[in-house]
Amino acid sequence: MTSDRNGPVAAFHADVIGIPTESGAYVLLIQLSDSLPVKLAGRPEITLAPGHYLYCGSARGPGGIKARVGRHMQREKSIRWHVDRLTTKGTVLGVWVFPGGDECELVASLAGMPVPIPGFGSSDCATCASHLLEWPTGAALPFDSRSN
Repeated sequence: MTSDRNGPVAAFHADVIGIPTESGAYVLLIQLSDSLPVKLAGRPEITLAPGHYLYCGSARGPGGIKARVGRHMQREKSIRWHVDRLTTKGTVLGVWVFPGGDECELVASLAGMPVPIPGFGSSDCATCASHLLEWPTGAALPFDSRSN
């Protein structure tokens, strides 16, 4: 990861090759080709429209970012985390990784992006409205080395 005057810049990975095994944070790019109803415990069902979504997560366990992202990239898996509802139905197009990074700082860097489901992936977070954001067509990402 490098930085420029706008903050951190990260390489985009279309697969797990080259993703570090250390702890840190990541931003998954998920594409939904069809509408997807999502029901979280104790909340009303919300239907996500087709489009691109950004999920900010962290990986602190064994295998670090590479292990966590590798699981997210598998289509067949048990539903363990909120994001599994999207990754089992949509397509993970890739990920930006931030070794030593913080998922809430990544969400903050994306301020202004629409929040499609309040509390998604952030039920243990007191500061973020959601760790899932919609990525509108044409919107720039502050860390995307492909657009800087």
